[in-house]
Amino acid sequence: MIEFRTGFGFDVHAFEPGDFAILCGIKVPHTQKLKGHSDADVGLHALTDAILGAIADGDIGSHFPPSDNKWKGAKSDQFLAHAVKLVTEKGGRLVNVDVTLVCEYPKIGPIRDEMRKSVAAILGLDISRVAVKATTSERLGFTGREEGIAAYATATVAIKSDYLDDL
Repeated sequence: MIEFRTGFGFDVHAFEPGDFAILCGIKVPHTQKLKGHSDADVGLHALTDAILGAIADGDIGSHFPPSDNKWKGAKSDQFLAHAVKLVTEKGGRLVNVDVTLVCEYPKIGPIRDEMRKSVAAILGLDISRVAVKATTSERLGFTGREEGIAAYATATVAIKSDYLDDL
């Protein structure tokens, strides 16, 4: 039997001086960059956690601890690829993903499709199974004050299971 599982992820990174931010695998020109132990790709971090949540296998910090200098400056696409590998190893398949970025700037609309293509390529999914959206926080909170970016993500996984056989 196949069962469907949904995972949810959230991440946030503050801004620091710089001239671009990495978002959903894309280098986005901006007046600041995101601060983090890795490349601080808030979108890919939230998505990695969503996938790990769907298979109940910890979180990004348990697989790639920020205390380990091995991951300093690492590209976040490898975190996401690792999560997909774990899904496959458990006999599952990623069905679709959905990422929402919360920021005033940079504006996501003009680069949304480029981000979708990037995420789809990392995941090995058709672009029709990848959603990337954005919203502002109406100038409220840390994202509204342009102090950083937050991201929410969900992932649906189909996985072989006998858990529901007795229903």
